[in-house]
Amino acid sequence: MKQKEILLFGATGQIGRNLIRKLTKNNYKVIAVTRNIHTAGYILKTQANPGYLDLVEINNFKYDVIDDLVKKCSICINLVGILYESKKNHFEAIHRDLPDMLSKISHKHKIEKFIHISALGNEKAIDSKYAVSKLEGETKAINNFKNSIILKPSIVYSIDDNFTTNFMTLLSRLPVMPLYYQGKTKFAPIHVNDLVNIIFRIINSKNKLSVIECIGPEVLTFKKIIITLLESMNKRRLLLPLPLPIAKFSAKILQLLPKPLLTEDQLRLLKYDNIKTGMHKTNQDLNLNADRIFKVEIDKYSYNWRSGGQFAKKVNLKND
Repeated sequence: MKQKEILLFGATGQIGRNLIRKLTKNNYKVIAVTRNIHTAGYILKTQANPGYLDLVEINNFKYDVIDDLVKKCSICINLVGILYESKKNHFEAIHRDLPDMLSKISHKHKIEKFIHISALGNEKAIDSKYAVSKLEGETKAINNFKNSIILKPSIVYSIDDNFTTNFMTLLSRLPVMPLYYQGKTKFAPIHVNDLVNIIFRIINSKNKLSVIECIGPEVLTFKKIIITLLESMNKRRLLLPLPLPIAKFSAKILQLLPKPLLTEDQLRLLKYDNIKTGMHKTNQDLNLNADRIFKVEIDKYSYNWRSGGQFAKKVNLKND
């Protein structure tokens, strides 16, 4: 039987890098699309077995170029996403128009599957441009191609992420950590290796579901996540609930940074829990297990932010 060829968009992110490693290790041929082959090449080539990874440079998503790539593959996977808008990247173009195009081309060439990574909990967040664009992209993909599979993960974390690592950097520098919405927003963090294993099993399954919510084994509030990070770092900080008017003002300022720490849209999104909704099946329902415990995994790399580094002694510090 001919081995599947996987076309991968968004290869340089934490999910993409780990997925390339998983696929090529299992003898899958991967065609990874990148905007800059020179900066991405040295990172991605180290993830793959020799001969199992091809890099293709695309500076913009032109239909003819993508059409030529899709018709050569068995499965197309889209991991592309942005957390904030810039002059070059807009939510509608990245989250709605790209999956719209990829799913239409997938239908045209009758490939085996189009797997699109979206986000959990976006159905209720109608006041967030990020969430609305994600939901529109899901809807278009499902309507365009019957073999589209939408995976909706909660927060995806690892040593390569932009979530736990950014917060640990902030916590190591700031004496006070603001808590938005009293830190009560709930999440179901899933480790990147667990999500990659789910994607790998979906590639090889005969699953007929269009939408699957991907969650970890725990439900943690934002405050609990911050406390867990602090304890793992051997740090003690004041956790300060921030009144909404002050939070909105701070977001207006922070979103002006080249890489915003917080935007007004992200602040609106934080109102909504990021846990299973009951609207779709979860990976747990399908026996696609994600068992890694948040604190256990964080302890494996938090020493990078501890005073004294890897060999610093763990102490019990209470954070309120």
